[in-house]
Amino acid sequence: MRDLRRWLGSLLSSSGPHPLDAPPLMPVPRDSGAAALPAPVTRRVLMITHNPRLPSQGGRTLKEHFRWNDPDALAQGYIDDIRECSYGYARYEIVERLVVDGYPVKRDGFRYSEESYLRAWQKRSFHDPDGVDYLALVREFDMLAQVRSGRIDEVWLFGHPYCGYWESIMGGPGAFWCNAPPLEGTEAAGRRFVIMGFNFERGVGEMLEDLGHRAESILHKQFEGVRGDANLWERFLRHEETALGRAECGNVHFAPNSVRDYDWGNRTPVKSRADTWLNFPDLSGEARVMTCADWGHGDIRQHHRWWLSRFPHIVGEANGISWNWWESIIDPERVPV
Repeated sequence: MRDLRRWLGSLLSSSGPHPLDAPPLMPVPRDSGAAALPAPVTRRVLMITHNPRLPSQGGRTLKEHFRWNDPDALAQGYIDDIRECSYGYARYEIVERLVVDGYPVKRDGFRYSEESYLRAWQKRSFHDPDGVDYLALVREFDMLAQVRSGRIDEVWLFGHPYCGYWESIMGGPGAFWCNAPPLEGTEAAGRRFVIMGFNFERGVGEMLEDLGHRAESILHKQFEGVRGDANLWERFLRHEETALGRAECGNVHFAPNSVRDYDWGNRTPVKSRADTWLNFPDLSGEARVMTCADWGHGDIRQHHRWWLSRFPHIVGEANGISWNWWESIIDPERVPV
């Protein structure tokens, strides 16, 4: 499944602007008389980049050799987009940046060498199983103690294609599905935390996709057991393929008018109530005709910014669930389990 997502991602990135140059789509600002915004919160990040040097290529790093993207620039674009899409609420601070001159170990004990990785890349035939040994990373970087002490709140892994990272995975006591199975053996962290996995061959748009799937997992858990129209998350996700004539915002893969995964460039007009979510909790507004022009003409980063900026993000609650969905997205401890 992870390799399939990578393959689909490679199709998406084969044309169009460079992922760091794509102009971001500004979220629609809230009305000045709207409900109060919550006080901002800062989440502390440990950023680890696996970027080995290649002696056979004059000591250049793998990133330099393939001319892949700068992880620091990617991280800053991601931080800026999240802050803007959450209307200033979610503020990430990288407290430590570590660059590893080496390849992470896979869950079966395999580790690439320079020779084996370059050969795999040339043949497009990579080690199976691809998945990284997360517990080895947890031990190597003392993650549990750092989370327990409050020094960090989450971890961002950056690496080359087929590093073996999940897009996101949750650890800690009571961890639950977060686009990956919960990371067992991490209960000593004392609280839940998320490890994000980013590929520096890709761009900020793909990073926001990882965040979007994290949000889908967490909000599904948050609204678990809520039935009918009170389940605002299920209502938010409606699109024409699943709710004919009742499209709202769709999901990470499906815009309101999409007919298949990643169909963000569909020009077919559709009536959608996506903009009513900008007036939350008043969702009484009428649907209007929309096309891909509303969310960036198929650009991955613009679509995801458009989608994320429609999450409720104000003070208040109903049915014991906050009207600021970003609270639980960035802090899974807020989700009852």
